[in-house]
Amino acid sequence: MKKILLIICCIFALQSTHAQLFTKKKVLNDASGGKGQIDNNTLTWGYFLGFNSYDFKFTYNRNADAIQLKPATGFNVGLVGDVKLNNYMNLRLEPGIFFTTRTLEYPESYGLTDPVDQMREIKSSYVHIPLLLKIGTKRINNIKPFIVGGFSTSINLSSNEKNPDDNFNNQFRMKRRTLYYELGFGVDFYLHYFKFTPSIRGVFALNDELVRDVDPNSPWTSNIQKMQSRGIFINFTFQ
Repeated sequence: MKKILLIICCIFALQSTHAQLFTKKKVLNDASGGKGQIDNNTLTWGYFLGFNSYDFKFTYNRNADAIQLKPATGFNVGLVGDVKLNNYMNLRLEPGIFFTTRTLEYPESYGLTDPVDQMREIKSSYVHIPLLLKIGTKRINNIKPFIVGGFSTSINLSSNEKNPDDNFNNQFRMKRRTLYYELGFGVDFYLHYFKFTPSIRGVFALNDELVRDVDPNSPWTSNIQKMQSRGIFINFTFQ
C-alpha cells in the first residue's frame, strides 16, 4: 500500500510539473477563489488526510536473533496552522491523530515456544504534534517544491504504560510520551480555490519507548536496550 501511494504521488507530481514547466499557458492561480494570492497571507489554515507506516528500531543488550516486525498501513487526520516568515520559509504546526498497528514476532531462541507468546500486536493511537520549518523554492507557475523538517512530540493513548499487567499477562507496554525529529519533502500545487500539497515525511523517535516487564529476565523485554519508533507519513494537505 505504501509503495503504491508513493508511486501515485510521484506520477502526479511529475505530470503536473511537466505541464507547468513546458506549457505556453502560464495563468497563475491564487488558490483563494480570486480573493488574493494565498501566499500573501501571514497566517493560513488548513487540514490534512493521509497514511502512515510505523516500525521500530531495536537496540539489543546481547547478540541474539532479531525480533521480526510486521507494520501495517495506518491513517492520519489533522489540522495545519502556517505562519509565513518570508517568501521562502514558513513555520508550521500540524497537530493530528495517527492510528497504526505493528506486530512483533519473537523467535524461539528467546525461550518462547507457544505461538501466542511469540506474537505481540501493538495498536497505537497517537496525538502527534510537530513544529516544522518549511523551506520552499521560488514558485514556478502553479507549483512550488519544498523541504520540511523539525521536531515533534506524541501522546500514545494506547500505551498501557500504567497498566500493572505486563507481557506475562499478554500486555505489551510502551511509554505514553515520545519525542521525534522529522524530515520530508513535498510540492505545493496552486489551484483556483485552494492549495493542494502532497508530501512525504520520515519521523524518528529520540527516546526509548519500551516499558519493561517486572521480571528483569523477561523474554519479551530483557534483551531490548532501546525500542524507538520510526515512521513514514504520506499526507495530502488542503489550505
